[in-house]
Amino acid sequence: MFTRYLNTVGLNFTPTPGFLGHWRALCSPSLASWMCRPPWPNPRNYPSVNIRPPDVCLRVGWRQAPLSSCSRKSFQLSCAHMDQADKEPPLKRMRSADRRSASPMRQPGACRSPPPPPMRSTVAVSPDCANRPSLECAWTKTRKTVQTEAIKRQWEDFSCHYRHTSPSQASQDPPFDFSVMSYNILSQDLLLDNAYLYKHCQLPVLDWSHRLPSLLRELEQHSADILCLQEVQEDHYLKQIKPGLDSLGYHSEYKRRTGRKPDGCAVCFKRDRFSLVSCHPVEFYRRGVPLLDRDNVGLVLLLKPSGLAPSSVRGLCVANTHLLYNPRRGDIKLAQLALLLAEISRVSRPLGAADDTPCPVILCGDFNSVPWSPLYTFIRDSRLEYEGIPIGKVSGQEQSPRGQRILTTPIWPPSLGINQRCQYEAASCRTAGVGGDMSSLDVRDQEEDVPEILDQGRLPRIEHELQLTSAYSHYLEDGRRPEITTCHSRTAITVDYIFYSAAQGDVYMQPECSRTSKHGLHLLGRLGLLGETDLWMANGLPNEHNSSDHLPLLVRFRLCY
Repeated sequence: MFTRYLNTVGLNFTPTPGFLGHWRALCSPSLASWMCRPPWPNPRNYPSVNIRPPDVCLRVGWRQAPLSSCSRKSFQLSCAHMDQADKEPPLKRMRSADRRSASPMRQPGACRSPPPPPMRSTVAVSPDCANRPSLECAWTKTRKTVQTEAIKRQWEDFSCHYRHTSPSQASQDPPFDFSVMSYNILSQDLLLDNAYLYKHCQLPVLDWSHRLPSLLRELEQHSADILCLQEVQEDHYLKQIKPGLDSLGYHSEYKRRTGRKPDGCAVCFKRDRFSLVSCHPVEFYRRGVPLLDRDNVGLVLLLKPSGLAPSSVRGLCVANTHLLYNPRRGDIKLAQLALLLAEISRVSRPLGAADDTPCPVILCGDFNSVPWSPLYTFIRDSRLEYEGIPIGKVSGQEQSPRGQRILTTPIWPPSLGINQRCQYEAASCRTAGVGGDMSSLDVRDQEEDVPEILDQGRLPRIEHELQLTSAYSHYLEDGRRPEITTCHSRTAITVDYIFYSAAQGDVYMQPECSRTSKHGLHLLGRLGLLGETDLWMANGLPNEHNSSDHLPLLVRFRLCY
């Protein structure tokens, strides 16, 4: 190898036995000398070559001699591209044929800056990332930091539709109005694990020391009576978020994802507006059911409004969830949703009610499904005929889903204990394993025998008994541009929703609802959403003023009783 290298750099050299013997006698340094420096002097204008003897030399043992003995009879290895001996080696050249200018070599430990995504022009200045977390390696290249303006969202008021009341209604108790927020606040651990989604962001806005006060300030500013939060990291919740919400007058309930996942869902409500009747966490992981092997969870609360007569209203059921993200596993998403709907159906029919009609329901969360997808349609229309639907098209997240697998019939196995109406089977109520105390199940649930709807000769379909309406229209005022709830480097779509039980006369009640009731909710207003272009004008999400990659949904309801 040594001879080959000398021939490569232009020296025709053939070793002779005499030379090799003289070399061994001349340069026989100690092991420490071999590992530290070459056996010849190093003038300042030439690169050094670090040499370590082969293992066979170390085994036989070389004679130790001081390195100074070889100072007179030493030689140099020069670069083959050097024109003269007194010149420095040339700099590394660009590979492109049309760019021949020399450029310095990349410093050791520095990261290559990725190309900016389209329409993402603002990236913060970041120092060398050799001693920083892996997240910061994506922002090594220095760029100009641009201050962005806060996103402006308009409040859309629908209260004018409910001003005309009959004399009998005017004589009743004053209306009970309250607000609800659904917000995926972006777990810090998930942000770090998916740093490629946030290359467009300024680096300081991704730090938790900036995000936490910004999130708490945003929650305090909107001051919703009920908060449904997703991606709430457990350590941050216990040490920072929950104490902060306590100081604002909230009572908080939390359910962490199963397994080793660090985040979960939280439902918080103001203590002066509601009182807690019961709390029911729902775990979607079921041992022995291959379809339900993921760690997502849900949380169902039964609340009692404050200041109303006990006979006026039975309660308010509030549910929060974060379904599986995987766009290619729509079957898992539907099974998770069926478990949540079964628990909502049970909790929303409190024992001792005058009739069997569920109390008003509010369902919030990140469903990882786009509007008008089969999963969205199932929630909104209370039924879904799923024969022949590809699994990858259930959520609608991918326009061209990979794979051709279709939903099986039935979607989930009977051993799950959930029938095709998304209700608990009578025999499985005690062992449903929803994560709460199953001893509180109603006697009615244990004795009721709900028939299956998967009859012979009918198209396979699933149903639920809740009449739910979306609080958002999913299109902007022009009717052409879609509303956006999440926006990062890869996509900008709607996946967050607030569904509710609409009362008779509600402005957004579904016209195809088969059952109308005076008991329910009226939508009084909502905080408008934005389009993709509007969000990218503020450098996407997160940004300086919005500390999550999701926008919060905020609506105001009137409880009809």
